[in-house]
Amino acid sequence: MTPPDIEFIGMIGTQDSSETRPGQGPLIDPAYTVRFARAHEDAGFDRVLIGYSSGRPDGTQVAAHVAARTERLGLLVAHRPGFVAPTLAARTFATLDQFTEGRVAVHTISGGNDTEQRRDGDYLGKDERYERTDEYLGILRRAWSSTEPFSHSGAHYRFEDYAPAVLPHRESGIPLYFGGSSEAAYRVGGTHADVFALWGEPLAETAEQIAAVRAAAEAAGRSTPPRISVSFRPILGPTEDAAWERAHRILETIQSGVGSPFFDQVRQQRVGASDAGPQNAGSQRLLAAAARKDLHDRALWTPTATASGAGGNTTALVGTPETVARALLDYVDIGVTTLLIRGYDPLDDAVDYGRHLLPLVRQELAHRATATASASVTAGSAR
Repeated sequence: MTPPDIEFIGMIGTQDSSETRPGQGPLIDPAYTVRFARAHEDAGFDRVLIGYSSGRPDGTQVAAHVAARTERLGLLVAHRPGFVAPTLAARTFATLDQFTEGRVAVHTISGGNDTEQRRDGDYLGKDERYERTDEYLGILRRAWSSTEPFSHSGAHYRFEDYAPAVLPHRESGIPLYFGGSSEAAYRVGGTHADVFALWGEPLAETAEQIAAVRAAAEAAGRSTPPRISVSFRPILGPTEDAAWERAHRILETIQSGVGSPFFDQVRQQRVGASDAGPQNAGSQRLLAAAARKDLHDRALWTPTATASGAGGNTTALVGTPETVARALLDYVDIGVTTLLIRGYDPLDDAVDYGRHLLPLVRQELAHRATATASASVTAGSAR
């Protein structure tokens, strides 16, 4: 990872598509998927997120395809508890982790939209989904660490004498990432997550959420709270004017609805005139920030969230690479340890981030680490 342990995560898909471009080629394009993943590896990303929805290709198989054709790139596989037994999920991810020699992490999403959940046959309400996730993650942890058979009898799962023969590559297990912005999410993620993932809100609101996650972790008896991830859609330009011109072109394209059918479906669901608004707290928070004003802090721009219905990490950071790098570092300064960034021109933006953005952030972090070490040596000599 980047000093001081700052992680960069990108996001890949199996088709060249986004909110601003219709899908090119088949839904599963093996060659494009590999090219997309290698672009992130070459750009210096630590991991790539492989998303989940009822209409997407299976993430574990996408991860296996990518892992066999990359060398070091970490794979963050999004996963919804409830559709397979936790013991099966534990074996599935542990098997993949063994074959990739420890490159796997799991991003847990309890599900924030009843309609989307029901497409896969899940009719539990939001609170019940979080209760199920709490139980599910406890089983995963035990299945990845136990060397003896164990049984479980809970509200949602029951089994006897499960023998966890397939364990993760590392003794520390498989990292669990967790997304959400509700009180229930703070409670469950604060209990189980290694990394708690937030969408890109203004700095003050992000700091409030970090405090809520840490308080939940403390209430769960944890001495070390989860690390914090925040997600953005950087829009870069060689000058400030060029970056803002590009940002407004992107916004107009999103509003026109010419993006891929998947993203346009999400947009129509979220921003239709008769729609009561998104059910999940994360989208509600993004739309609330956008309603207050368009531009927050140094470079956080919210109209893209409104235009797309905030159906994911949809807030942008706009400016030159130097401006956006400073904006990312503002979040590091309040406690963020993972930066998830993806573009509206997905593959090309990943290349540009590697050339122009990641090096600036890494350079400043390395400079800070050197300055801190020098200050410590000076202080020690003074004694």
